[in-house]
Amino acid sequence: MITITFPDKSIKQFDNFPTGMDVAQSISQGFARNCVAMKIDDRLLDLSRTIETDTAIEFITVNDDNALEVLRHSAAHVMAEAVLNLYPDAKLTIGPVVEDGFYYDIDMPPISEDDLGKIEVEIQKIIKAKATFERQVVTKDQALEIFKDNPFKLELIHELSDQEISLYKNGQFIDLCRGPHIPHTGMIKGIKLMKISGAYWRADQSREQLQRLYGTAFFDKKKLNQYLHLIEEAKKRDHRKVGTRLDLFSFHDEAPGMAFFHAKGMDMWNALLDYWREAHRAAGYVETKTPVLLNRKLWEKSGHWDNYRENMYTCVIDDEEYAIKPMNCPGGMLLYKTRSYSYRDLPLRAGEVGLVHRHELSGALSGLFRVRSFHQDDAHIFMTPDQIETEVLGVLRLAEQIYNKFGLTFHLELSTRPEKSIGTDAQWEQATSGLEKALKHYGQEYFINEGDGAFYGPKIDIHIKDALGRTWQCGTVQLDMALPERFDLTYKGQDNDKHRPIMIHRVIYGSMERFFGILVEHFAGRFPLWLAPVQAVILPITQDLADHADQVKTDLEAAGIRCEVDHRNETLKKKIREAQINYVPLILTIGEKEKETGTLSVRTLDGKVKLGLSPAEFVTPVQKHIKKRILDDIVL
Repeated sequence: MITITFPDKSIKQFDNFPTGMDVAQSISQGFARNCVAMKIDDRLLDLSRTIETDTAIEFITVNDDNALEVLRHSAAHVMAEAVLNLYPDAKLTIGPVVEDGFYYDIDMPPISEDDLGKIEVEIQKIIKAKATFERQVVTKDQALEIFKDNPFKLELIHELSDQEISLYKNGQFIDLCRGPHIPHTGMIKGIKLMKISGAYWRADQSREQLQRLYGTAFFDKKKLNQYLHLIEEAKKRDHRKVGTRLDLFSFHDEAPGMAFFHAKGMDMWNALLDYWREAHRAAGYVETKTPVLLNRKLWEKSGHWDNYRENMYTCVIDDEEYAIKPMNCPGGMLLYKTRSYSYRDLPLRAGEVGLVHRHELSGALSGLFRVRSFHQDDAHIFMTPDQIETEVLGVLRLAEQIYNKFGLTFHLELSTRPEKSIGTDAQWEQATSGLEKALKHYGQEYFINEGDGAFYGPKIDIHIKDALGRTWQCGTVQLDMALPERFDLTYKGQDNDKHRPIMIHRVIYGSMERFFGILVEHFAGRFPLWLAPVQAVILPITQDLADHADQVKTDLEAAGIRCEVDHRNETLKKKIREAQINYVPLILTIGEKEKETGTLSVRTLDGKVKLGLSPAEFVTPVQKHIKKRILDDIVL
């Protein structure tokens, strides 16, 4: 008799050894059809596995968060089988699940995206067959025999220490795999092959070059279509395309991975920076600045020379080695040591928007999202142990305030002590407890990433969500127990003895370049008035009105409004249309009547037109709207 306990503590008993599917079907056939896998003793298992001892069971259904990973794992097998059906000489390597889908690296002649369609046709045949995924356990020698014609699989098998190896078979296809898998291929309702790229075996450029086929899969074709629509919308919002169209920034071969910001881009940049400074001053921060180039001795002391050297750019000056800083932190330590502090001086909150350089492989560079040169909005908070909770809470509230200004929501993740770390158990307990207390006080749900903290301390990561529902890890709050020790930072306590300060590293924008790119895609170029690179465009109806239009521009700029005049000899209709396409929030048309009466005719992006506004009737609400940094469109 086998006793099964369910999450609601109810119990069922079976006379024989049931499979997971047997247990699911005992609840109902409808429930079983929606089951993907089961969890026993925190292990995710196939529903075909036999249960031979009393146990607690949790079913993973199509609606659970980790169900998609199981589905996509199975979809990778289906894609690989389809490729082998069409290209029998192809050799499979590995096919993992990745964010938003899966891929498989295959040794085969190059194919193009035009070939993906016929692979998808073959995939549909496999799905229609509803082939079951069958788990087999074989010896290492048996596995070597099964895959004797595939050198990549043989290499993997030889590296395994296990003498028993699990394989999965669906139809005539068999592959090395730990599982689990969905019950049968028919559960894949929506699947799409996305792209092809090149890859090296084991990411080693000296090894074989492979074809990497990417795909995605869903339990519901409607969700696949929604995802594909999201991809198309993301392409339209691509910050590289929008940035070029709006004349914000560019990249050049003379400085790969290093953005050139144009005049309009700098207007946006400075608007972001002005807001950052205003918000930080109000939160009790001071602003500092440290050099870009620092001596090797500093980087040895901080630990970067030993642990981060391959990502740093270096040079020799006066026979001494220097490095361009990849991080602002060591310079911040030197600033702290320029004077003595007492407990009364703490907390000390020092912010720096510092220019840093990190070497990224050329293939990894991606617009503003992955660069080699960027500005990090670091801040270092030096405090006493009893101030941890209050200071972390302050950072979370400041981050919320700043992200709200852009209409960005976020979720929080707490990463705890990794296996390799420095510091005592007591220090880690104190640091982690301080972060947890701050999070509980803050009141927003958070997730825990066990063992994912930095080696020098636990951290809170802040993941923002943009208008397309994509998440980006921008902000972070890290407690550091390494640098204060390495740099011998101290403060005088109430007992007149020296004590080691607790230090927080934190960023909110993160990389300003990356945050800039995120905002371009979040707003799709339709920025709120306060952030728009061009807040108003002035359109003279005839060339005779050019001088008057220039005077209006001068007056508006004096009032703090960023504007330009469109002097092109084009029709007014075309000028208005182009201004709307470029999402200029305020479009001012200047005719003889406006010149004679000294008034303005204004069109907003919602299509509404206000005629005969006096300069004060226009400027006053615009200034107020900009000063308050209102997210919504202005109403005149």
